[in-house]
Formats: sequence, C-alpha cells, structure tokens
Amino acid sequence: MVWFIVGSQCNGGAPPAGSLSGIITGDIFNEMLKHRNDSACPARGFYSYDAFIQAAESFPAFGATGDIATRKREIAAFFGQTSHETTGGWNSAPDGPYAWGYCFKNEENPSDYCSPSSQYPCTPGKKYYGRGPFQLSWNFNYGQSGEAIGVDLLNKPDLVASDAVISFKTALWFWMTAQSPKPSCHDAITGRWTPSSADTAAGRLPGYGATTNIINGGLECGRSQDSRAGDRVGFYKRYCDILGVEYGSNLDCDSQRPFGFSPSVNDEPAVCLLYPS
Repeated sequence: MVWFIVGSQCNGGAPPAGSLSGIITGDIFNEMLKHRNDSACPARGFYSYDAFIQAAESFPAFGATGDIATRKREIAAFFGQTSHETTGGWNSAPDGPYAWGYCFKNEENPSDYCSPSSQYPCTPGKKYYGRGPFQLSWNFNYGQSGEAIGVDLLNKPDLVASDAVISFKTALWFWMTAQSPKPSCHDAITGRWTPSSADTAAGRLPGYGATTNIINGGLECGRSQDSRAGDRVGFYKRYCDILGVEYGSNLDCDSQRPFGFSPSVNDEPAVCLLYPS
C-alpha cells in the first residue's frame, strides 16, 4: 500500500517508475475510481489522489514490497477491497459495476457500534459506525487506528469522513497491520506471509482470496460463490487489468475456512474489521 515519494527528477518531474506515484498516477487513479465523483455518489469530491499519496507516505512498505508485478497486485488488491466496501455500482451501471468504487464514505443506516472497553472507551455522544475506504467500525478499531496514525479518533471519529488524508490512513493502517491469528493483508498479497500447516489444511494460501478472508472471512469464506466475495474479485480483476498485471493465484476464498475457525464454535462475527484482544 510504494508508500514513499521521491523528489522530482531532471526528466520534467516525472516520478520514478517503481514509486507509488509512478505505478498509480493521477490518471490511473481516476480511471480506476471512474465514477467516485458522480452526482449520485454521496462521497463525491472527498477521495482525492493527492490525499491517497499523502496518506501513503506514512506506510512506506505499501506498494513498495517485491517486484513491480507484486507491487501492482497489492495496489489493485487494496483498491479492490476498499472499492467493494464503498461501492455504488449495480449490474447494469455505466462502465460496469466495478467502476463505481469509493462512492460512499459513511455507512448507510448506521448503528452506534459501541462495545464496552476500558482501553478504548466510547466517548459520550460519539458514534463509531463505518467510515472511510474500509468503513472503519467500532470504538476499539477507532482507538487502535487513531493511536497508530497519531489522531484522537475516539473523541473525533468524524475525522475519518471529513479529512481524506486521515480517512486513507485508517484504511492503510488496517491493510498493513496483522491481527493474530490473521496476517496483514499486505503480507498475504505480497507473499511475505508463510501459511502454517493449519492454514494450509484450511485452504488458506497467499493471494487475493486471503485478503478477503482477513477482512470478512467469517461471513464470506468457505462458501460456494458468495456474491460479496465475488464482487471483491471483480473489482480486483478490473484494477489489475488497468495496471497491466496478471491476477496471480488463489483469487477467491470459496474453499478457505475463516481464520480462527473451529467446528465447535459459531464463526459468525459481527461485521467489523478487527476485534478487541
């Protein structure tokens, strides 16, 4: 999620080919998120290329790990997953359903998402519903991400939907952060994660499908052709095509058991990104 910017060069200021801004230029960003500023999208005007690049400076390993193909796949994977979370597309949408990522910045019909916590207590009057590219939810997620990026999101959760740089930073923080027993999405897509024997037996292998498992495996993985997981793959393929890179292997999680799965335990978590330790 690459996350460094090199100063302008003597060749007219063009970014180096291997840098994040060299791989995903402003024009490519706009093509990928083609309809994000459509009049029908509530988030129109919010998610900008400059905000993404600025946020990425805080995560220098993002899009900078591995060879060029690996870097491109990570960028496609990040935007594929976040586009699914913020999609405004439908089957017959202009340019197809996968050209409508980043249409939303706030969850529709939200709840408070307040869980009792001594470490990350809810601030009276504040709500921790889904906001931003990954629809960050729950007080403990706002607390953890805020600590990581140096912003008091427990007291100011609305910043995730009012400051685009902070919004992208929360998404990149989630992408880059491992939460045991899950690896980070970054490690899963770049090949830095080595599955254990238990992971292998559960069908969990490096690739895009593993990132879906990390994000929402309890609800979407281990099922035959779940439409939500399929939507994630559709976005990813479109972005790989735009970036000119092969998809790689293990795209879906149909045959993967969710992380932490036990046959004796109901593995249907609340829909949120991370869980309190």
